[in-house]
Amino acid sequence: MLNIMKSYYYEDLLEAGVDEVARGCLAGPVVTAAVVWPKDEEKVILKDSKKYSPRKRLMLKDYIEENAIDFNVNFQEASVIDDINILNATMKSMHESIRGLNMEVDHLMIDGNKFNHYVNNNNEIVPHTCFIEGDAHYAPIACASILAKVYHDLYIEKYCDEHPEYDVYEWKNNMCYGTKAHLDAIKSHGITPFHRRTFGICKNY
Repeated sequence: MLNIMKSYYYEDLLEAGVDEVARGCLAGPVVTAAVVWPKDEEKVILKDSKKYSPRKRLMLKDYIEENAIDFNVNFQEASVIDDINILNATMKSMHESIRGLNMEVDHLMIDGNKFNHYVNNNNEIVPHTCFIEGDAHYAPIACASILAKVYHDLYIEKYCDEHPEYDVYEWKNNMCYGTKAHLDAIKSHGITPFHRRTFGICKNY
């Protein structure tokens, strides 16, 4: 079902929507995206990224990239997650995705309930607002959610193509989440350099 989302929170401010994907994965990076979306009209967006088919997400990726004022995607690898923990790695990725935009924004729309203050290139703290399930209500956040998901999945698929020796973990099917097949493979074969050593079952290997 189509959902007409609001394209802004503050009509008179330049805003970026920010979201993440893969915080709960057992392997691979956490990925975030920041999107500056037009305010001239409400855009039609379908639900949140997890409710699309991969093919539909790819189509929406192209639509978002063609229509966004600006966007940026950031990856923080498993080694960073293990060094500074997943929460800090997610915040780092969010900050870097914002910093990679080609413009300074006035307000940040964050999906979730926690965010560390972001200081821009002018050494100014940028105001932010957190939204629970923001990707279901605001187009900038929904767009960021879709881009983060698509870029994450493309990254995983490319890694799998380059490392067929890890096919036993079925990452193309589970996208590095802790499915039964993934957990069973870890129990039988241990972990890889791609795994997050500080996560769940991985801590035992």
